[in-house]
Amino acid sequence: MFKKVKVFLEMIKIEHTLFALPFAFMGALVGSMLVNGHLPSWGQVGWILVAMVGARSAAMALNRLIDAAIDAKNPRTANRAIPAGLLKAGEVLLFTVVSFGLLILAAAMLEPLSFYLLPIAVFMLVFYSFTKRFTWLCHVILGFTIALAPLGGWVAVTNVIDWTAIIFFITIACWTTGFDIVYACQDYDFDKKEGLHSIPVRFGIAKSLKIARGFHIVTAIGFLLLIWLTNLSWIYILGIVIACGLLIYEHLIVKANDLTRLNTAFFTMNGALSMVVFFFTLIDLVVLS
Repeated sequence: MFKKVKVFLEMIKIEHTLFALPFAFMGALVGSMLVNGHLPSWGQVGWILVAMVGARSAAMALNRLIDAAIDAKNPRTANRAIPAGLLKAGEVLLFTVVSFGLLILAAAMLEPLSFYLLPIAVFMLVFYSFTKRFTWLCHVILGFTIALAPLGGWVAVTNVIDWTAIIFFITIACWTTGFDIVYACQDYDFDKKEGLHSIPVRFGIAKSLKIARGFHIVTAIGFLLLIWLTNLSWIYILGIVIACGLLIYEHLIVKANDLTRLNTAFFTMNGALSMVVFFFTLIDLVVLS
């Protein structure tokens, strides 16, 4: 049983939750302080955590199920749970249904708008897995899907969507799009051979890395705009300076002719970035409020 649980956790890359979860909490923190004038309750934080675990688990499991045949052909992904025979398709489907159930339950326990907008979130979580079959904009679609985390955190405690929430949403969407383009560079040869769509396949690796930089410049601008739109102060600014430094470093260590440090750029730098921005935002709001 414990081995099976370990396989499931590996399949959904539970450690990658560090990408979106801090921003979901940040959306709840900033939104609650700005709209409600106080920090979110522990109950709200708990249900946001349940929603995030459910949403990400469902999305990753469904992606593995939909891409099983493709993963089996790709040397990089051939050892994933389904193509390697560690999990059956039926088991993964049941896991997906249960995970979506957690998401639905959590949404019902939060502000009403969270539940009303749930069909959009579920659609995006399902739709993304098919996009690389027909459009090189798949990275942008993933960006908008992951960015539902901070927007969802905001809506979960405020029951509203305003321009600040939208700018935060676009900021995280551009951040995700940028690092997903970088990550996709390692599958350039395989995707091109199999007729799959991506920005690296469409524009080549060198141009794709420049496009990723462009998205991350927009990310930096978005983070800075939040200073003027919220009551965040110098502590938050310090966090953003560090985050921008991480983005710069990420692009310095990945080159078109050298992708050997791509995993460091993808996981370490982006995981650290989300934690840094959330931590400094938390300190800013809790200490100075």
